[in-house]
Formats: sequence, structure tokens, C-alpha cells
Amino acid sequence: MPLDELDPVPADPAAPQAEAHLPPGVTRGAETLRAFRLVLANTLVANVTSSFLWFALTFWAYLETRSVMTTAIIGGGFMLFTAVAGTYFGTLVDRHRKKHVMLVSSTVTLVTYAASGGLWLLLGEGRLADWESPWFWLFAAVILVGGVVESLRNIALSTTVTLLVPEDGRDKANGLVGTVQGIAFMITSVFSGLSVGLLGMGWTLAIAIALTGASLLHLIPIAIPELDPEPEEGGSRFDVRGAVTAIRAVPGLVALILFSTFNNLVSGVYIALMDPYGLTLFSVEAWGIVLGVTGLGFVVGGGLVAKFGLGANPVRTLLLVNVGVAVLGMTFTLREWAWLYVLGLFMFMVIIPAAEAAEQTIMQRVVPFRTQGRVFGFAQSVELAASPVSAFMIGPIAEFWLIPYMASAEGRSTWGWLVGSGEARGIALVFLGAGAIMLVTVMIALASAPYRRLSAAYASAPPQQLEAAAAD
Repeated sequence: MPLDELDPVPADPAAPQAEAHLPPGVTRGAETLRAFRLVLANTLVANVTSSFLWFALTFWAYLETRSVMTTAIIGGGFMLFTAVAGTYFGTLVDRHRKKHVMLVSSTVTLVTYAASGGLWLLLGEGRLADWESPWFWLFAAVILVGGVVESLRNIALSTTVTLLVPEDGRDKANGLVGTVQGIAFMITSVFSGLSVGLLGMGWTLAIAIALTGASLLHLIPIAIPELDPEPEEGGSRFDVRGAVTAIRAVPGLVALILFSTFNNLVSGVYIALMDPYGLTLFSVEAWGIVLGVTGLGFVVGGGLVAKFGLGANPVRTLLLVNVGVAVLGMTFTLREWAWLYVLGLFMFMVIIPAAEAAEQTIMQRVVPFRTQGRVFGFAQSVELAASPVSAFMIGPIAEFWLIPYMASAEGRSTWGWLVGSGEARGIALVFLGAGAIMLVTVMIALASAPYRRLSAAYASAPPQQLEAAAAD
């Protein structure tokens, strides 16, 4: 759906502060949508860069070590540090102009990626590829820092949707954000695998550094029409209290965040084991292409949201999407068939943009603009904190218990009727259990009182008031 179809709504004369965070003479319409379009394009460049190197690191680490635990630690570490930084990042977004925040994010990412390139040149691949060496973990940690800081931009982008897009077009704008993320995923999935397989990790680093620099240069001339945020007294850099106060003010929002947190606890299993499972079925080059092809699902799903929106009740949409995720998780590895895994991944990626867009749209409507950065950041911290826990746990459990167990005669005779036979039946059993747990959780949520309260709060929320801000 083209951005110019996000028609601006007329200003409400009864709400004179509605445009107060924008410079004088600017209203949410053609000018702000143009700024949103440019920011979205820049986000595509930045996401391609970050995802490209992160995928490449995961592929390279597994191929060098053949250890599921290594990929679990790397993936879990990324989620852990992103979670820890979320509230701090959200506070920065609320207290600074959105473009300034994005510039800082891109600059730090460029510096860290350049530092990882320096380590590669200084130490060489042989020393960095030994996962029992501290140099391996330092190398991974430097890249991890760059990826974590990139998440600061995503929080800023969520609040930028509220700032620049009219109320009745935000669900579709969030669908466009999902489409951009899907395109980035698709591109980087293909080229990360090919780059590691054909060029090696050294050239992959060089490409990532060049793309990061291009992203920063592209961002500099973009103008986001926004006044400086109004200063707040008594706030801390980690303004947890302000975030919690804003969340508790919305009936049912606490339950939504807890629900997403529990789901992320389950999804941490997939983070840790999805790549190792895929790499048992495909070569690294083929696996990258598979991820790229299935990544089309993100584009399709985001496009559907951008075209049709999320319906009258995004809360219900969010829960129903998670029913689909649970069912897919229970079925897409029941047999060690490449086509089944690929189809399951594609369908998973089709429906995920609706879930992401639904949560964003809910918060953009029910949370005041001046606290949205902290709420998005706090939600990120709490929700993502669950994934590293399960990722760190499931890695050693799968490698030292379930995989050997399912390779034994006892494991095959006990569970073979359900998950079939093959090299990765231990991982398949983990996926089945995780999906079943998620399904039960979603069904309970659909019958709960907090679901009804949040649905009512969304339906009755007034148009977003962008509180007055200090002028330049």
C-alpha cells in the first residue's frame, strides 16, 4: 500500500494540542508522511546492515564450532542485552528528538562494526574461530553491541509513527514497517549465507561496515519535523517508574505485556534451535536462500496489514495470530521433511507482522505520546528478558540430553510415532512441546478479563494528544 494512501484526518478543533509536538504550521499530512517515508527507507538500509552481520555471525559460529550451545549463547546474549537496554533506550527516545536518537544509534553501530573488523585483521580467523578462546567471545560481543544499539532506532521508529501518521492510518503504517523489516530479513538471509559460504567472514565484515556507513550518510539529510521534547523534572536515565505508571493507567495493558513476555519465553526455544535445525537439512548457502525465500512471508504479511489494517479490535487480532503461531510450532517439524519446514517457516513469517503491528498499534493509541518511548522500551525489556532465559536453558538441554536421547533406541521407540525419524528429532520434540505450551496460554488469554478490559480501553481511547513541547 503506497504511503500517500494513508490519508490525513482533519485536525480536531476541540483538541488544539494535537499537533503541538510538530513545528508551527506543520500538521500530520502530506509533509509528515513524506518524512515517515524517508525514515522508513533509511530503516530498511539499517536493518539490512544489522541483520546481515548478525545472521552471518550465527552461521559462521555454528559452522566453525558445530555446537548448538554456541548459537544459543550468542542468540540469548543478544536478546538479554537488548532487554537490559530497553528501558534506557526508551527514556532516551522520550527526552530527545527522534532523528538525534537514530543518528546516535547508527554512529555507535558503525564504530562497533569497524572494531570487529579490526579484531579480524589483527587476530585472524584461526584464533577467532576457537569458541573456547576469549577472542571468539570478544569478537561476538563487539558485533552484539552494534546490533543491540541498533534496537534503539526501532523504539524511536515506533514513536515516529505516532508523531507523523494520522490516527486512522497507524495500523497500516505499522504494516508497512513490518514489510520493510521483512524485505530486510529476506535480503540479508540470502546474502548472509552466501557471503559466509562463498566470501568468508572477513569480506562479510567489510560489506557490513560499508553498508552501515551508507545508512548513516543517508540519514543525515533527512528532516523529521519535531520540536524538542518538554523537559521533565526528577526523571532518571532508567525511568522505570514513569513507564510503569503509564502502563498501569491503561486497563489490561499489564496483562498484554505479561502475555507477550510468556510467549517470548517460549519463542526463545525457536531462536536457539531454528538455525541448527535448518543447517541439518541444508548447506549454509542453501539455508540462507531458504531464509530469504521464506522471508517473503514477512513482505506478504506486512503488505496485507498495510492494505487491510488489523480490524476493529487489534487485541483480538494479536491473540488469534498467536494461535496460528502455536499450531505452526507444533507441526512444522513433525517429520524431517525439508518442504514441511520451509512451508512452516513461510506461514510463520506471513502471520508475525500482524502480531507485531497489533501490539504497536494498541500502544500508540492508548499510551500518551510523551511516555511512549519509555513504554515501548520497558515492554521490550520485560518481553525480551524471557527469551534469553529459555535460549540459554534449551541449548545445553538439547545438546546434552534431548538430541542424544532421541538418537537412542529408547527415544525412537517412545516418540518416533509422533516425530518420525531423522538426525534432528530431539529438536523437533522441543518445538512440539513449545508450541503446545503457547497454544494453551493463548486460549486462556482469550477467555480472560484483562483481554476484555484492554479491548474496551482501545475502543474508547480518544485521539492521541501530543502534549505541548518547548520550542527550539
